[in-house]
Order: sequence, then C-alpha cells, then structure tokens
Amino acid sequence: MSLQLAEQYEENEQYDKAYEEYKRLHAKNPDDLSLLERLGHTAMVLDKKDEAAEYYSKIIEKDMTNTLAYEQLMDIYVTTDKYKYYVSRGNLHSVEHQLEHAINDYKKALSHAEDEKQMMTTRFVLANLYEQTGRNMKAVDEYLKIVDHGDVPVEVYLKLANLYVKEDAISSAIDMLVNAKKHYDIPAVKETLAQLYLKNNQPEKALEVTDDDLMKIKCLLETGEKDKAYESIQKVENQYKNNAQFYSVKAQYYFITEDYDKALECVNQYDNLEKNSPLTYQMRALIYENKNDDFNAHLNWGKYNLVRKNKDIAINEYLNAHQLNEKDADLVSTIAMLLEETGDKLHAVEFYEKLSKLEPNNRKALEKLADFRESLGDYRMQAEYLEQLYALDKRNAGVIKKLAIAYEKIKNKPATIEFYTKYLELSKGASDYEQVKAKLAKLENTAMEEDEGLIDKILRMFNKQ
Repeated sequence: MSLQLAEQYEENEQYDKAYEEYKRLHAKNPDDLSLLERLGHTAMVLDKKDEAAEYYSKIIEKDMTNTLAYEQLMDIYVTTDKYKYYVSRGNLHSVEHQLEHAINDYKKALSHAEDEKQMMTTRFVLANLYEQTGRNMKAVDEYLKIVDHGDVPVEVYLKLANLYVKEDAISSAIDMLVNAKKHYDIPAVKETLAQLYLKNNQPEKALEVTDDDLMKIKCLLETGEKDKAYESIQKVENQYKNNAQFYSVKAQYYFITEDYDKALECVNQYDNLEKNSPLTYQMRALIYENKNDDFNAHLNWGKYNLVRKNKDIAINEYLNAHQLNEKDADLVSTIAMLLEETGDKLHAVEFYEKLSKLEPNNRKALEKLADFRESLGDYRMQAEYLEQLYALDKRNAGVIKKLAIAYEKIKNKPATIEFYTKYLELSKGASDYEQVKAKLAKLENTAMEEDEGLIDKILRMFNKQ
C-alpha cells in the first residue's frame, strides 16, 4: 500500500484500483488534503459524483479558501442541485472577495432552498454579506426573517443588536436583547444588554440585568450612589487588581468625586495594562479639562484622535496645545510629522524650523530642512543645514556627498573638492567610488566661479525694482 502504487494505477488508467488505493491511504491519513484532492478527482473520473462531493466538502471543512474544491462542487451540482450549486458559487466568490457576486449567488440559492434549514442558513450568510458591504439595514431585514421563524441561534440576536447600534437605534437594540434574554439568559446577552442600558442613560435597568462586578460599580456611579460604588471598589480590589477595566472604573469614581490627581493615577495604572488605548487619552483629557490644564487637555485629545486615526482633528488639537506652549519640542516634532503625512509640506517645514531652533542638534529636523531647501533650488541654505549635520557626524558619507553636490551646484570649487575628497576617504569600495573619483579629477582642472544661487538671484531682482 503506497502512494506510488496508486499513482501508477492512475497513470495506467486503472482508476478503480487507484481509487481503492487512495481510500486505503486516506483511512490512514484523514487530514491529508492532497489525498482528498486525488480521491475527489478519481471519483469524478469514475462518475461517483456523490462521493466526489463528499471528498471536496471535506477539503473545504479543513481549508475554506480552497478554490479548486468550490469549483469542483459547482461542476458536480450544476445540473443536479441548484441550491448547492449557487451556495458553492457564492462561497467561491466570497473567498475571491467578490462580495457583490456572492450576494447575487446567495439570493439565487435562497430561491432554490428546499427546506427551512436551508432557507435560514442561506439568510444568515446573506445577512453577513450585506453587513460586510455596509448595507446594515438589508442585513437587519435578513436577520429579522430568521427571528420570525422562532428557533433562533443567539448569534442572530447579538448581530441584530450590534447592527441597530451602528444605525444609532439603541432602543431597537435593547428591545432585541430583551427578547433574546427570554430564550438565552446567558452572560453574552445579559452583559451586552446592560451595556446598552447604560449607553441609553438607563443605569437602574442595567443594574438589574448585569452580574458583572465592574458594570455594577459603573451603574452605581451613574445613579449617583458614590458611597456604595466605593464600597464595591474596595471589596473587589484584590480580585481585579490586574484588570484594566477596574482602573477605568476607579478613575471614574475619583473623577466624579473631583479627586483628579488620584483619577490620573488610576488612568496610569489602566495604561500599564492596556497600552495605547484611546480611552486612556480620553480620560486624561477630561481630567485635565477639569483641572483647568488646557495644554495637557488639548495634548491628550490630540493623542486620542490620533489613535482613532482622525489625523486632521488630532493636528488641530496639537496646534491648540502648541499655542499654549511653544517650547515643547516633542509636540513640535509630532506636529511637523503629522503635517508632512497629511501632505501639508510647507506647514510641516515651518514646524521643522521651529524644532531646529528648540533643538539645534535635531538631525531629523536638519535633514528635512536640507531636503526642502534642495527642492526649492536653494542650494546655499541646503549646504548650511548639511554643514550642521556634518558637524554632528563627520563620518556620515551620505551627508558629505550631499554637501559636495550642493557646493558643486553653487560653484564653490574649494568646498566641492574638499567634500568629494572626504567622501572618497570614507567610501572605498562603494559602487560610485570610481565615478566620484573621476568627477573630482575633472573638477580640479576646471575653472569654477561661485554662483549666487537661485534664491539670491530672485531677491536681487526684487531689490532692483
């Protein structure tokens, strides 16, 4: 019994023997996808389509992205079972990220469904596809049709509630979960419902539903029962000391009781357990607002929006912070980088200039300013920034070569020769070594009169007027 024997049978067109040999091998290696593919293929050759479908279905169970299996199932069902044909085609289109085609396939499959189970399964997949393509209310319609049939998986209720929340229909989401709780009195339903009650300013109802200690404390704080909330915090402290949410609740208590320093301590503990969460920056911003510390409030609102990928809002907050403290080099650097990322190059350069004044040895600022001056054709100013970079690292071959090129452009022959020479001293073996060496030799025998530079020329023209 061997794979080689089965392959030999198949090569000799002895498909019955090859099929039996593949089946024996599969019994020993049921997870081998290549064997399942061979079995499926051989079964098709022998016109054993039901068995072939079984093998290709097993492949999909193990590898849901296997396009060959879907294509083979489509070939099997195209004339025998339209429902399974369209489901297979829909799955293939889903795997290929052609979701609109998948939706059309599942609509057709729905029209060929033979029983309630097929119909409900198809509606569930169709709802998921609508959700993926952002058509939330169409997804809601499909889920509601499933709910109308009575025996509904809990996932349908949860998905419906989530879709209603996305559409700002909190009351509908709550109604759906109240209905779900009658059938599924489980934590997933109860805690989601409690969160929605709290979000809908109904903390009393949330308190009735939840079994979660931290949610109970939140509800007590929202109902104004601060003393009871603090008692609960003390009772569960040891149990939740490694839980980030505990510190957010504790911070909320201190915020409400206006002990802002302790609130900040709790936020820091939260941040230690939940790094770079937008909630960290949101809590800090609110605390600093109440401490009348506008600089840190704007700074944290900026960080909050940056984590949430709202760059334009983040920049605006950072600019507000900068107006309150123009000496914060880290903030200036952040603003410069963000402006550059959003394509506002001129504004970014303005902040790189501010950064270079605050930190004269800031290499990134000097590099950005040198590049900007080069892009303007202002090679004289480019050289000045490059000279500052050179002073920080006299063995940086890249900076030295750029300096040589800049001085060559403004026709400063001594400086050009000096820096090309330095470059050659540091770059033996470099790919451009011989090219630079030849250029240097040519320069030494070429007359060169220093150019005043494009910017200088423009200024001189204006001065004449």
